[in-house]
Amino acid sequence: MADQRDAYLSACPSRKLLDEIAGKWVSLILVALGDGPQRYSDLSRRIAGVSQKMLTQTLRVLERDGLIRREVTASVPVRVDYSLTPLGESLRALMAGFKGWAEANFDAVSSARADYDARTPDLTIGPGGAS
Repeated sequence: MADQRDAYLSACPSRKLLDEIAGKWVSLILVALGDGPQRYSDLSRRIAGVSQKMLTQTLRVLERDGLIRREVTASVPVRVDYSLTPLGESLRALMAGFKGWAEANFDAVSSARADYDARTPDLTIGPGGAS
């Protein structure tokens, strides 16, 4: 019998994986790599707001999880390219859908937020949403 996973359970290992892949930097990196292999500096320029520390950390996690490949080419200076693995490509397709949805529906969500805020002036929700 196959091992059953249930991410609703706090002790389930799939919960930690879900927490990792749900991060904003993960989704943006995976979608960006959908355009083909890129260097660290390319990703850093393309993904506005990501710090060097967060980009490095996220790339390491993605490589460890088998979602991206890090290829080092011996040259002066050393060239490092990042690309999607087949597993990463399967997740990229989902993340691209989320990114597209957010871009297409931002105005509707913004309007809903404004309506909600007008009805409930005593409740303040920060830019990241409710926690």
